[in-house]
Amino acid sequence: MERTYKKIEVVGVSEKSFAEAVKNAVAKANKTLRNLDWFEVVEMRGLIQKGHVKEFQVTVKIGFRLEDQPVL
Repeated sequence: MERTYKKIEVVGVSEKSFAEAVKNAVAKANKTLRNLDWFEVVEMRGLIQKGHVKEFQVTVKIGFRLEDQPVL
């Protein structure tokens, strides 16, 4: 079985944790894409306000399988 994938890059955000930011990114991508198969965290960063961590941000690459479509 042959498979072809496409990758997109999205940024997930959470006030709770990096893990929650990843889950948010995948959940949002899942609303508009099909066949999500894997993710890769490529960057982690956060927002500091008044000396405290306010927000966790992760850049995530998400891979999904392309579907077979007839040539027009």
